[in-house]
Amino acid sequence: MSRKLEQILDLVTEYVAEKAENEVWTPGKDWIKYSGPYFDDQEYREAIRVLLSGWLIFGEKAREFEKVFPEYLGKKHGVMTNSGSSANLLMASVLTSKNKLPEKYRLEKGDKFITPIVCFPTTINPIIQNGFEPVFVDVDIPSLNLNLDEVERLLVEDTERKIRGITFAHVLGNPPDMDRLMSLVEQYDLIFLEDACDALGSFYDGQRLGSYGLLSTCSFFPAHHMTTGEGGFVATNSAAVQMALASYRDWGRACYCNTKKPGDVTEGTACGNRFKNWLTGNKSIPYDHRYVFDEIGYNLKPLDLQAAIGLQQLHKLPFLESSRRENFSSLYEIFEPYSEFLYLPQATKKSDPCWFGFLLLVKPDAPFTKQQFVDHMEENKIQTRSYFTGNALYHPAYKQYAEGYDNLEASFPNAHLATEGSVFLGTFAGYTREKIDYIKKVVDRFMEKHR
Repeated sequence: MSRKLEQILDLVTEYVAEKAENEVWTPGKDWIKYSGPYFDDQEYREAIRVLLSGWLIFGEKAREFEKVFPEYLGKKHGVMTNSGSSANLLMASVLTSKNKLPEKYRLEKGDKFITPIVCFPTTINPIIQNGFEPVFVDVDIPSLNLNLDEVERLLVEDTERKIRGITFAHVLGNPPDMDRLMSLVEQYDLIFLEDACDALGSFYDGQRLGSYGLLSTCSFFPAHHMTTGEGGFVATNSAAVQMALASYRDWGRACYCNTKKPGDVTEGTACGNRFKNWLTGNKSIPYDHRYVFDEIGYNLKPLDLQAAIGLQQLHKLPFLESSRRENFSSLYEIFEPYSEFLYLPQATKKSDPCWFGFLLLVKPDAPFTKQQFVDHMEENKIQTRSYFTGNALYHPAYKQYAEGYDNLEASFPNAHLATEGSVFLGTFAGYTREKIDYIKKVVDRFMEKHR
C-alpha cells in the first residue's frame, strides 16, 4: 500500500509539472487575475496524502500548523479556523465568554467598538453579531486607514467609558500610526482586536503586524499572501485565551481534547478524566467530558487537508512575500507618471508593508471616473477590485446604523471619496514580468487618451 501511495503521489507531481508546462498566457485574450493560489506539486501531494489517510477533520497536521504559525503574527499561541471571516467571528465572540476567558477581557452586550466605516464586512459583522455596538470613524486619504484624530475625539467625549474596544484591518497590509494607536489603547484601557488578514509579512517599526492586539487574525483565502483554500487563524499571547478560543471554535466544548490525535477518543483525553461528574446541573451523573459544553460556541474548525496545504505554503512564504514587494514597486513605476490624476499608495512612516494589493484612488478632479478606468482595465482582461465596502453605511445590510446621520457624505467625506474612487490591482507572484509589461501598455493607453 505504501508503494502504491508513492506511485499516486509521483503521478500527481508529473501531472502538476505537465500542466504548468502547457499553460500559455496570451495578452488581451487571457485574464490577468488580481490574485490566486501559488502552488507546486507539494501542496497537492500533501493534500492527497491526508485525504487518502482516511482522517478528514482537524487532526495532526492542524495541530502542527497551530504550533508553528503564531510566530508569523508575532504571537505565542493560536487556533486555526475554516476561514479568515470565521477567525474574526471567533476573535469577537470569545469576549462574551463566561467560563474560560479571564474576567478582565469579558465584555457585555452594548459595549462599543470603534471601527473605520470603510472596511471588509467581516471585520465589523462580528461586533454586531455579538451584541456590541460599532462606532464608526472616517478614514484618511490616501491610506484609507482609520482617522486617529476622530478616534481620539470619540474617546475624549466618551465620559461614561462605554467604548471598550477598537478593531480594524490594516489596509492591504499598510498600517496606521501604530505608536499613536497603541498609546490610545493603553490610555483608555481598550481591547484591540487586530485584523491582520491582509497584512501577513508586514511590519511597523520592525514589529510584525498581528502582534499588537490582544487577539489578531489572519486569512488563508486564495487571494491572500498564502492560502489553504479557505482557512484562517486567531493568535494571542495568552494560553488561557487560546483555550477559550478553542472551546468557542469547537462547539463550546469544555474538554480541550487529546494531544495525540484530535477527535480519536481511543487515544485517551488530555486530562485523563474523561468520565467524571462534570455536569454542573446534576452532579450525580457521570458524563463524558468530550460532550460537556461550557460555552455557547460554533463549529469553525478547518480540515486537516487545509493545514497540510498551509504547512507547505509556509515554505514558500519568503518568496511569496518578496514577490508582492517587487510587484508593488513595478506597479508604482507604471502609475507614478499619472499622480496628477491618482492618489498613489504610500507606506505609513516607519512601516514596511507586504502589500496585499496596489491601491489607487481616482482624484475628484481627474478627467475620468474610476468606473471608466475599471471598464478599460477589465475590457483588456485585467482584473480589478474596489476597496471592499467603501462607506459601509451605503449598503442595505447596515441601513439601520445609517439612520443616526443626516448626511452620510458630509459625515464621512473621505469614505465617500473611497466609495467613488477606490480600486486596486494585485501584487501576487502570478504577476509575471510579461503581465506587468502588458499592464503598463494598457494603463498608458488609457491615460494618454484622457490627457
